[in-house]
Amino acid sequence: MKRELKIKEPVKIRVKHLSNGNKSIYLDIYMDGERKYEFLKLYIIPECSKADRERNSETLKLANSIKARRILELQYQIHGFKKSKISNIKLTDYLQNLADRNTEKEVRQTTLRAVIGHLKRYTASDIPLCKVDKEYIIGFLEYLKNAQQVHSKKKKLLHCNTQVCYYKTLHYSLNYAVHEELIPINPMDKIKNEEKPHRNRTEREFLTIDEVKQLARTPFYNALLKKAFLFSCFCGLRHSDVIALTWKDIKKDKYGNFKLHIVQKKTKEAITLPLSKEAVKQLPKQADSADNDKVFKGLISLGRSNEILSKWAEQAGINKHITFHVARHTHATMLLSLGADLYTVSKLLGHTDIQTTQIYARLVDESKKKAIDLIPNIT
Repeated sequence: MKRELKIKEPVKIRVKHLSNGNKSIYLDIYMDGERKYEFLKLYIIPECSKADRERNSETLKLANSIKARRILELQYQIHGFKKSKISNIKLTDYLQNLADRNTEKEVRQTTLRAVIGHLKRYTASDIPLCKVDKEYIIGFLEYLKNAQQVHSKKKKLLHCNTQVCYYKTLHYSLNYAVHEELIPINPMDKIKNEEKPHRNRTEREFLTIDEVKQLARTPFYNALLKKAFLFSCFCGLRHSDVIALTWKDIKKDKYGNFKLHIVQKKTKEAITLPLSKEAVKQLPKQADSADNDKVFKGLISLGRSNEILSKWAEQAGINKHITFHVARHTHATMLLSLGADLYTVSKLLGHTDIQTTQIYARLVDESKKKAIDLIPNIT
């Protein structure tokens, strides 16, 4: 039993009794068959008063904090930070370590890597995690305001919603560092609301029906991504659901109509969607594929998809920033423009709150108003 405890807890707090009545606190560190001791120069004193008890309590808290840090140092040695002090971990190295963890969702992993790229462009010399402060973060947010989209030939600035996404991802990461006791506080908590990037909640990029037709007519070197994007335009599935879609998820009834049954990756909600003829046209041929095989087998990651979709849009003469999620926006606005009611569209998109769907209704209304405003002053 003792041996099992040592494996689960490689660092333990011990005390050594001193001749003056105090107890010297030290760490008993056991790892890979080797034992070493670290004396912390912290002491438990005889408790003769309330003040003595409070002092000992604070001393033990500090000792436990150091113990937790030492455990993390051992873990980071295992995961690639060999023989390095936690205090010297670079910010981008820590973010990369987070992105590489299997516990992180694909979308967050992709965003983390994008943030790392911008942090490296923001400062040529990387900053240690422990040195990140409010001033550094404010400077990074100012950088984002003027940063260009990396994969756009037209040198477009980062969208305000993208800036918000990067801000939230960095905030999440630093909160995680606090949780892991790598830093005492998150410096981003000190940033005022007016200093933060803000989302444009009414502006969402989408394609018109004519633009979808234009894309469909335009050849693209990644034929599988082209099919997957157009499939999403005609059924509204997110990239995470498209890439996970298997042939057994798609059923054909006796009348020749196709439906798909899935549990959404994001919301964990089960949905059933009838597939339009246009959506079915975009499905690859099943050929000899088994029912458990992926429909869009070989589809690249969301991050890589978003990097190259803009090139396809440029080839088609469409001056919009295209990401895979634009296909979902397109599906929603297309249905509403064609007369579908809000409740039905909400169910087809798998929304749990109809207010989310109302955003698309506002987009359609704005688009209609812009069309009406094109009528010249005739009378």
